Amino acid sequence: MVVEDRGRHLFRVARRAFTDDGVLEAERRAIFDRCWLYLGHSSEIAGNGDFITRAVGGRELIFNRDRAGAVHAFLNTCPHRGAMVVREKKGNALSFRCFYHGWSFNVNGRFASRFDEGNYGKEHYGGGCADLAQVPRLESYRDFWFVNFDRNAMPLADYLAGAKEYVDLVADQNEAGMEIVGSGQQYIINANWKLLAENSIDAFHGFPVHSTYFDYLKTLGSLRMESSGSEFSASGMHDLGNGHAVIEYASPWGRPIARWVPSMGEDKRPAIANLRENLIKRFGEKRGTRMSEFSRNMLIFPNLVINDIMAITVRTFMPAAPNKMTVSAWALGARGEDHDLRKLRLFNFLEFLGPGGFATPDDQEALENCQRGYQNLREVGWNDISKGMPRQGPPMNDDEEQMRCFWRQWRDRIGAVS
Repeated sequence: MVVEDRGRHLFRVARRAFTDDGVLEAERRAIFDRCWLYLGHSSEIAGNGDFITRAVGGRELIFNRDRAGAVHAFLNTCPHRGAMVVREKKGNALSFRCFYHGWSFNVNGRFASRFDEGNYGKEHYGGGCADLAQVPRLESYRDFWFVNFDRNAMPLADYLAGAKEYVDLVADQNEAGMEIVGSGQQYIINANWKLLAENSIDAFHGFPVHSTYFDYLKTLGSLRMESSGSEFSASGMHDLGNGHAVIEYASPWGRPIARWVPSMGEDKRPAIANLRENLIKRFGEKRGTRMSEFSRNMLIFPNLVINDIMAITVRTFMPAAPNKMTVSAWALGARGEDHDLRKLRLFNFLEFLGPGGFATPDDQEALENCQRGYQNLREVGWNDISKGMPRQGPPMNDDEEQMRCFWRQWRDRIGAVS
């Protein structure tokens, strides 16, 4: 389904990959059962006893911190008859109790009690069979927590490979750490999940699809195509290994950390300048300028996007059908951030990245339009992702090499189970 001909500078993907039920089943086995998948951020369960529930990789999970401060990920199903034990989205608990038959569990997952205890044999306690089942693998990097349903998967740090550098560029923006702001957003796109993976690192579509936003920035005097660090060598597209990729570029818009533009207001200019100076003091001119002046769109294979742009968004998307995905997105901000800068960050997040912002409806329309076009796949059966293949030297942001990184990993993983 993926054809790469380097001699002819051609890279094509069969449109059947976006429409076929059998392909989706293979993806569930080869990718979502075996890759590291983003679960949540430490700040979402900051206190002992805090929990959230979340669907990841086709499973319902409990992500929590127990009374001793240890972090867990449990499968949200009662070992008795299968009901979901925790039905709230988030909260703080001393214990978990299944509403169906009253089985109770400590927040470390251990079985606690049940009704009519005398009618159960002692073997029900053996080997933890009455405990909540833990996800096979749970690991974190810089407060980002991931799960893997394959016990034999490589360590998370190895899997992230070159993506760690770009997670660091986000996590290091604030000495006190970063935190998820608010409860997040959930919505549905009637398109194949891989279309959003592609779109998230596709710089080529920016000006054609989001022209309204760029025109809006121009009217505010906030579209700046130059950068004091525009010569920085990191600008471009980077293959991060294991299917991960990033585009990095001199930011044409303002950034709460730390690039001031006129639309932010003159009153915020000193605070943003101080943030920039502090980054340079902590990390040196080169890295501090990079963190302040440059924006990044990163895809961590298969379905985690971290956009560090005019605001920071953390986004995941899960396939519900070949032509349908569920999307979850959260704003990430600096812990202890100045009130006015936090307000600015959230405005930027909603203005461009929110489900009613300038970007997301545009992208949704583009992806759903592609999905509708795939009804013609019997006559026009291939997508072309060849842009930039003849280029000598490093790929450019508006090439399609970053999508080819994703598709090579997809091809290798699907081939392993076919």
